[in-house]
Amino acid sequence: MQSTFTGVAGTYRFTLLAGAATFALAMPGAAFAQDVQDDEAPEASNVIIVTASKREQTLQETPISVSVTSGETLERAQIRDVLDLQTVVPSLRVSQLQTSSATTFIIRGFGNGDNNFGIEPSVGVFIDGVFRSRSASALSDLNMINRVEVLSGPQSTLFGKNASAGVISIITKEPQYEFGGQVEASYGNFNTLNLRGEVTGPIAENIAFSIDGTYQRRDGFGRIVNLDNADINDRNRWSARGSLLIEPTTDIKIRLIADYTKIDEVCCETGNLVVGGITQLAIGGVGGQFPTSLFAHDNFLNVVPNNRNKNYGFSGQVDWNLSSNLSLTSITAYRELRNGFSQDVDFTSADITVETRDQGINTFTQELRLASDFDGPINFLLGGYYFDESITEDNSLSLGRDFRNFAAIQAAPASLLPANPTAAQRIAVGNAVLRNAEAGLGLPLGSILGNTATGLAQSRFALDNTSWSIFGTVDFKPTDRLTLTAGFNYTDDKKNFEIDHRGLDPLANINLVDAFIAGATSGTVRTRAQFQALPAANQAALLAAAQNPAVNPLLGLRALQFQTSAPVVPNAVEPGRTADNKLTYLLRAAYEVTNEINVYVSYATGFKASSVNLSRDSRPLSSDYIPGPLGSTFAAPASPIINAGLATPNLTTGSRFAGPENAKVWEVGMKANWDGFGFNLALFDQSIRGFQSFLFTGLGFGLANAGEQSVRGFEFDARVQPVDALEFTFAATYLDPLYDDFTGGPLGDLSGRRPAGIPEWNLRTSATHTQEFGDSATLITRVDYSHSSKVQILDGIAGFNAALFNREVNLVNASTTLALSNGLEVGLFARNLLNAEYPLTIFPGVAQAGTVTGYPSPPRTWGGLVRFKF
Repeated sequence: MQSTFTGVAGTYRFTLLAGAATFALAMPGAAFAQDVQDDEAPEASNVIIVTASKREQTLQETPISVSVTSGETLERAQIRDVLDLQTVVPSLRVSQLQTSSATTFIIRGFGNGDNNFGIEPSVGVFIDGVFRSRSASALSDLNMINRVEVLSGPQSTLFGKNASAGVISIITKEPQYEFGGQVEASYGNFNTLNLRGEVTGPIAENIAFSIDGTYQRRDGFGRIVNLDNADINDRNRWSARGSLLIEPTTDIKIRLIADYTKIDEVCCETGNLVVGGITQLAIGGVGGQFPTSLFAHDNFLNVVPNNRNKNYGFSGQVDWNLSSNLSLTSITAYRELRNGFSQDVDFTSADITVETRDQGINTFTQELRLASDFDGPINFLLGGYYFDESITEDNSLSLGRDFRNFAAIQAAPASLLPANPTAAQRIAVGNAVLRNAEAGLGLPLGSILGNTATGLAQSRFALDNTSWSIFGTVDFKPTDRLTLTAGFNYTDDKKNFEIDHRGLDPLANINLVDAFIAGATSGTVRTRAQFQALPAANQAALLAAAQNPAVNPLLGLRALQFQTSAPVVPNAVEPGRTADNKLTYLLRAAYEVTNEINVYVSYATGFKASSVNLSRDSRPLSSDYIPGPLGSTFAAPASPIINAGLATPNLTTGSRFAGPENAKVWEVGMKANWDGFGFNLALFDQSIRGFQSFLFTGLGFGLANAGEQSVRGFEFDARVQPVDALEFTFAATYLDPLYDDFTGGPLGDLSGRRPAGIPEWNLRTSATHTQEFGDSATLITRVDYSHSSKVQILDGIAGFNAALFNREVNLVNASTTLALSNGLEVGLFARNLLNAEYPLTIFPGVAQAGTVTGYPSPPRTWGGLVRFKF
């Protein structure tokens, strides 16, 4: 069926499946369910209070595309952390990749920042109003949750610089003046043990407290075969939180929260979709083993990867009713994150290299806002926000005992090998080549990729970020049913950063073209100045010979220069700072057609500040440096880096930072709610100019601004409750993304292509049946299904047609709980009931051209639980 919609957002052409009538089912997650903190709502109400606009409104009254998942749904669906949240919110995708803390949040296809602390997220995560600046600090278990709001599209007007793609807002339960709580224990396959509990009650007439905690332990989904089948992808984490509610007067409410989370896990398992020649020849040649399948859960590593994360902080929120129609809110927070890991990044049992990172983040935030609640036609919200953060990171790559022979196998020329050579013969010939090179270059014998004491590379990064903003909205109601809204946000963001990356292998610090020229001139040309002083004809002749493999045998070693150095930042050319400021705004009209139906149209802009490439792959911009042929410094033309004497051997260009993202979105929506039925619909045309693309290329990450990336689509969710005991939900997101202009990325010109990894369709549906047995017991059974349509995983992968690597997701989850009237509950649950297998993502084999590696999806998990509420 063809359906065409034309409006302020442009023209949409949506091809719907023949069975589209099933849209009469609804949104998973009880978006229409009662908010447990809304004391005004009757017990059977289907009204939920949300704060997506930083005011308390019903979901129907909120003219924003927002998906709401209640704490009750989280409990019934056994959703324990944000990774599982995507199974009930179709516009949200959450991926955990290299480590337990490398998580990316994506809304409507936009999102980044999972593996580089210098890259700010496009999706802002807020817990009780406090911004969690990196995904590693947003991995809290979902315990004692009131609701989770997922806001789609740019939300910069009210949420600031890190909401250019959307917002995830997690609201926990407030302490109560009536004593109560619950404890829960569950056990399942993989020896999974989950413990959680919460207790709340009064301390005094106007002071209440709550304490909650969780503990999760699980054996690994995979095993490291060569290390005595050690577990990998296990779970070992705990969290604790305490909260105080203080109400010294009827007009002042103070909430104080302190929390602590610790993760100590072995993560993450990988498998190979394609095993390339270098992996088979060089890794196998040194006795290494490697996965031959993505889903066998057999891993081969030379060390057990360890992930460590400590995340803790304190926040205080004060709500003060200054008068009957003015209220002041202050949220103050300080947080610290300590994150570290050691990982065998070649993902084989050969001792090649291990990456170690130690990262720290200290963050202080302060928000202040004044809101009105006048009876007249005009109301306003005005606020200010301050953000101060410091980041440090120490990073190293080891040089394993097998690296020398791994390199020797690749260095052995076919002309010197016998027919059908053995690995030992390749190693012997390759080592002879390396020794000859060491002698010719004046290096100690055995030093090329052989000095395990010094390592392969060492890096140190630091970043200080201060930002402030002023924001506000004004609502004007010319009639009782029409509301016109205008909003603004002015943000000023400044960053100062330091990058010190050093390649430690001696071969990486020698340019093989320049070394040949020095040798060919008997050492009379050893500097760029000496080379540039030669006649042009002599320069050309030397360069031609130096670039000819038949004349310059050193060129065969270029593939072994894995980690090269770069100038330390800041320096005389690169100041190591960014400064951004931006005014974003919102214009919206909302109309209450009837008491049950609301419609709205809006236009909003969004902003994300510059991101810094805090990685080994940070390199000068092409405007600051132009490398010579094959990285030659001698032949490099004049440039600021050259003129300042900062060039290092084999220096290339790239990026130190990516500039700001600027987003805009047109949105048309309808919200309707009746007894037993309700739906929400949003159609949107969204784009981000300067989208900060961060892509892995096999040896490093490239950070670049896409010229423009856009997406058109719609979001629909609905709820049907034909009888009190039965509720169906359905939600769908359709996305039609495009690289409108992307010419400067590491994969070449992608303009006009569909971005990879963004499914066209995301569907979520559920059925919940509640069977009451008089007043003594209730049986609650829930089944939910989530689907993401087939999609190409990567934009490109060297040596392959990227279209060959796809992902399609079909997940079924189920749970049943028997709740007795005395507070005791027992239940069974299963996630990924049909044991679906799919790659989470894929990437080129690290230093193994021709190999394609990926992260497998989690297998089926199941178990039983006992819960007691009091």
